[in-house]
Amino acid sequence: MNFQDSFRTPRELLILRHAKSDWDAGAATDFARPLAKRGRRDAPRIGAWLYREGLVPDQVISSPAERARQTAIMVCKRLDFDKRRILWEPNLYEADLRALLEVLGHCPQASGTVLLVGHNPGLELLLQYLAGDDLEPPEHGKLLPTAALVRLEMPADWARLEPGCASLLALTRPRQLAD
Repeated sequence: MNFQDSFRTPRELLILRHAKSDWDAGAATDFARPLAKRGRRDAPRIGAWLYREGLVPDQVISSPAERARQTAIMVCKRLDFDKRRILWEPNLYEADLRALLEVLGHCPQASGTVLLVGHNPGLELLLQYLAGDDLEPPEHGKLLPTAALVRLEMPADWARLEPGCASLLALTRPRQLAD
């Protein structure tokens, strides 16, 4: 494969909602809210599962909010991905669909697999936009509960993301994973 062909191959986007946060932690702000005990258990489980599946990203982009930051660091530790390489993107906190598409549009074309760590409702909106008809609405609860991971096959150009352009490969929740 030559260099030009590498831009035509599909990309993968891993969308990870932060793990369960601790509403009783006494954080001064929503931004500072840390992970709960369950979140500190689930984040490494997701990272270990990604590693076992061979889904080590080329790039990790995370919200800098404390619960997302802790999630990203714990996942990256299990992936053997240097936490100093995580891109802390302030626009992911409270991001709407437009902001999320803009962040993805700035991914280097050489990034074959990108892990995006953030928050609802923005991540659910992004998933619905990208996967469109591939999604079945959940019978109960949220499409992306805490620590849920979505794997999407993406088009070759991060900057050209149209509605329904992605194919849903998997939606994994921590409770589905063996320890």
